[in-house]
Amino acid sequence: MNQPSRQSRHGLLDGIAGDAAVRLLAIGLVAGVFSALFGVGGGIVIVPLLVIVGLPGRMATGTSLAAIALTAAAGAVAYGLHGDLKPGAAAILGIPAVLGVVAGVALQQRLASRTLTFGFALFLTAVGIRLLV
Repeated sequence: MNQPSRQSRHGLLDGIAGDAAVRLLAIGLVAGVFSALFGVGGGIVIVPLLVIVGLPGRMATGTSLAAIALTAAAGAVAYGLHGDLKPGAAAILGIPAVLGVVAGVALQQRLASRTLTFGFALFLTAVGIRLLV
């Protein structure tokens, strides 16, 4: 029996039914609006919604990071066109952030999913409290 190649098992739309695609489109729309309004969307909006629709936490995180690349580029261009972008500051933030992502992925792979979920929930709670106080 032939095994499908890794690429065909992980294709762009493999295993995504029509209703799931609609939910993903809705999540993307919500994340885009939140991203443009508040500068958030990826981890705070996309990851929890992807988990709710059934993606495992690690897959939701990886999928969110890939989506963020697209929304960040579009948002940066739009804000840049309005004169509301500081490219130098973005580079100073972004370059070490790349190193942080590599370290974070390495750490995430060593932690239990339940630990990650609990830590993320605590982080969101702390952010929510800070914004309200």
